[in-house]
Amino acid sequence: MCPGKVNSSGGQIWKNIDATFNCGLDEAMKTKPLVLFGSFALLSFTIVCPAPAADTKIEQALRDLDAQWSAAAGAKDLDKTVSYYSTDAIVMPPNAASATTKEAIRKVWQDLLASPGLVVSWKATKVEVAKSGDLACLSGTYELTMNDASGKPVNDRGKYAEVWEKQAGGKWKCGTDIWNSDLSVVPAEKK
Repeated sequence: MCPGKVNSSGGQIWKNIDATFNCGLDEAMKTKPLVLFGSFALLSFTIVCPAPAADTKIEQALRDLDAQWSAAAGAKDLDKTVSYYSTDAIVMPPNAASATTKEAIRKVWQDLLASPGLVVSWKATKVEVAKSGDLACLSGTYELTMNDASGKPVNDRGKYAEVWEKQAGGKWKCGTDIWNSDLSVVPAEKK
């Protein structure tokens, strides 16, 4: 039983609904509902509020850059296509070793763009910008057609991921590029 209506630290003791005093309420128990409500309000604010305008502007700028890059590759413009990479970029094409030098990256694209009957395009479906605003990840889908050894068109489609880095001066460049097919692998014929 409580010795009165004031606890030893001078705080008020609350009556329960049955008119008995509750001596067990300490300060932590009194503040838990307030902390819980505050956390819920902050979480609701975070979910309801749209992304800052700067993030959406960066996101759109990156979508536009990626579309321009796709157009350059579609036009078979080798110099423009490789110009989207940073100086220390790494390119990971399917079924080949990673290209980590400017010369190797240029060779990957030179071989691809020289393919007979080549038609290539890609489109970003997701853009995520780091809170720092200097790094972003793009992912999307690509479509590619080229002629096989017999001259017959072969269609491919797949997905890709790119990591873009904001360079000194504010320009964005792709630092990591990887793509792979959605089509199943055709087993090699026995010799």
